[in-house]
Amino acid sequence: MFETSLKVLSLTTAIAIATGSVAQAGAMEDLVAAAKKEGTLTTIALPHDWCNYGGAIEGFKKKYGIAVNELNPDAGSGDEIEAIKANKGNTGPQAPDVIDVGLSFGPQAKKDGLIQPYKVSTWAEIPDTAKDAEGYWYGDYYGVMSLLVNKDLVKNIPKDWADLQKPEYANMVALAGDPRQANQAISGVFAAGLSASNGDVGKAADAGLEFFKSLNAAGNFVPVIGKAAPFAQGTTPIIAAWDYNAMSWGESLKGNPPYQVVVPASGVVAGVYVQAISAYAPHPNAAKLWMEYLYSDEGQIEWLKGFCHPIRFNAMAKAGKIPADLLAKLPPAEAYAKAVFPTLEEQAAYKKTITEGWDKVVGANVK
Repeated sequence: MFETSLKVLSLTTAIAIATGSVAQAGAMEDLVAAAKKEGTLTTIALPHDWCNYGGAIEGFKKKYGIAVNELNPDAGSGDEIEAIKANKGNTGPQAPDVIDVGLSFGPQAKKDGLIQPYKVSTWAEIPDTAKDAEGYWYGDYYGVMSLLVNKDLVKNIPKDWADLQKPEYANMVALAGDPRQANQAISGVFAAGLSASNGDVGKAADAGLEFFKSLNAAGNFVPVIGKAAPFAQGTTPIIAAWDYNAMSWGESLKGNPPYQVVVPASGVVAGVYVQAISAYAPHPNAAKLWMEYLYSDEGQIEWLKGFCHPIRFNAMAKAGKIPADLLAKLPPAEAYAKAVFPTLEEQAAYKKTITEGWDKVVGANVK
């Protein structure tokens, strides 16, 4: 499928696009033409209020005139991988072209032959530690696990994970996803465990499961996926979520209810998400153009508008490319001073422990 899609291009341009040397080869116009001929990009698991993906999608459509078919916006990383597997022989609208998943999902997807390599024009500004050397997956943005708190219902704002065990938080605490498959929820369990284990990464997954077992037994845990709507309704007054989601959801409610985003005093876990193109993408050129857009200055700033730290943040800041008003909206830098960036090996280990152990240890069916 990949080779067939490139027949509309010259051999030189095809090689340039395949190797990620679009800008250097002067092939961007040819890529745009090939993508427009395909006419559609199919995405999955991109809520509009997650990192301002709504703005990014509209910006892409307006700039290139390519339709975007959005599948299951509320899906988790595991769902995205399964969608590729389920649609290997399908070129219809249910087959995703691109995915945005937690870092630990990238290497496994490469190993399983589910994604194809592509290096964007700004490849050199993506840190080596946040990308596959061969271009199969690459970091896009990052943030830290935080607590979104409904100030109308929560009178004493929790300052750390341990506070959530207090009786005053009965029926209040939720995760932003199903911890059996969603990276954001898995990271929330891990962060709580990292705090409970005094920073011992090796013990954090089991400690996190025990933490939520206790939270559930005490009646403090709410088995509802936390996001803007249940937060506003009072169903999930405290949500463990990435800071950018927490801020975006709070802002979207325009003060009703008033909210506060807390970066916990301990167990501060940073998470990097990664982009990749499906090995079976029905629209591979549109997928590559989407990547070029997201990793351009324009695309990176769209993510920043959604309170996410784009992967090229440091390089763009050094070059003076980041608007001051956007910088001013981010939490103070000292809140991130204790942030732990788990390695791929560590992530793979705690993801396995948490996803396989949740039902047995905690027993709460999050949905």
